[in-house]
Amino acid sequence: MKKLLTICALWMTATSLGCSKGDKPTAQATIKPPVAVEVATAATADLEEGVEVTGNLEPKFYAEVKTQIPGLVKQVYVTEWVRVKKGAPLASIDVAETEATVKRTEAAIKSANAGLAQTEVAAKRADRELTRVQKLKEAGLATQQAVDDAETEAATAAARIEASRAGIRVAEEEHRQAKVRRAKSLVFSPINGVVALRDVNVGDLASDAAAAKPIFKIVDNRLLNLTFTVPSSEMARLKVGQKLLFTTDGIPGKTFEGKIMFVNPEIQTADRSLRVIAEVVNEPEVLKGGLFAKGRIICGVRKNVLQIPRSALSGLDMTAKKATIFVVEKDIARRRQLAIGTISGDMVEITAGLKPGELYVTRGGFNLKDADKVAMAKAGEKKP
Repeated sequence: MKKLLTICALWMTATSLGCSKGDKPTAQATIKPPVAVEVATAATADLEEGVEVTGNLEPKFYAEVKTQIPGLVKQVYVTEWVRVKKGAPLASIDVAETEATVKRTEAAIKSANAGLAQTEVAAKRADRELTRVQKLKEAGLATQQAVDDAETEAATAAARIEASRAGIRVAEEEHRQAKVRRAKSLVFSPINGVVALRDVNVGDLASDAAAAKPIFKIVDNRLLNLTFTVPSSEMARLKVGQKLLFTTDGIPGKTFEGKIMFVNPEIQTADRSLRVIAEVVNEPEVLKGGLFAKGRIICGVRKNVLQIPRSALSGLDMTAKKATIFVVEKDIARRRQLAIGTISGDMVEITAGLKPGELYVTRGGFNLKDADKVAMAKAGEKKP
């Protein structure tokens, strides 16, 4: 029994000693180790002030081509996606009746000219007869009645000449109209460009221009318009001639340039926005009409402006113009309230709360609390 009590006492002593030794690591675990963060030094740089915009690209010049006269389509000369020049034939309409009218009017002109020649011969004969009768009258060998009849005949011949000439003019006008109608049977490209739409085939019945839908669409992508709207609050910053830099998802990784050409003089009452059009020179023709674009109008440049990356900020409030950041002071992180100004791409202007040369946290701030100790690494440095 005494031996059993001794064993129990030894076990209790060992258990007590084991627990007391375990207390020390538990107490040490409450001390928070330094938080690993990346930091950068606040610095000034030139700031391009601008207005962020989004819009659509459209060809500045394009043409929806219709037929001018109704009729069956006789020939189609082009397919889609081919480049055409101004005046190039696209299609033709069957105008057999108009061809017959052209020939008929040509014959009518010839006939009218022949009639005019005969009338002129008759008029000359009447003039000679009038002269002869007048001389006979002076010699007393002709009566006044004969003179009057000769004058009437001469006047009638002159009138026939005018009538013949008028008939010729009518025939020529009919011939001109017939040729114009025949010329309308050919559908031409009104501009240089690319055939973006061909909606006609041989044998289709074409309508006149007033009722018809376009059978071709020609687009010239060498000059594009980028149309967008901006809030009326930005109106004073916009001017014709300002540069616009933009990107499009259709061609990632490349920046394009345009120039503001038109600022609408009227605000849209629905949303109090202002419509603006920028012109984009697209040679070579990399961009296409219909692309969505995101860009920035460059309104000016300010020197030596304190800026930090947007990703380093938390609680960014564009309306209140404020944000927070962690600044490192002697290995201790301090939360600061900042006043912000203009946002230029990924950089944010700091107007108050941070000075050039101070260290601020760029990565790892989500783990930080005010007054935490930090282990710093400069942004971009490789960790050992």
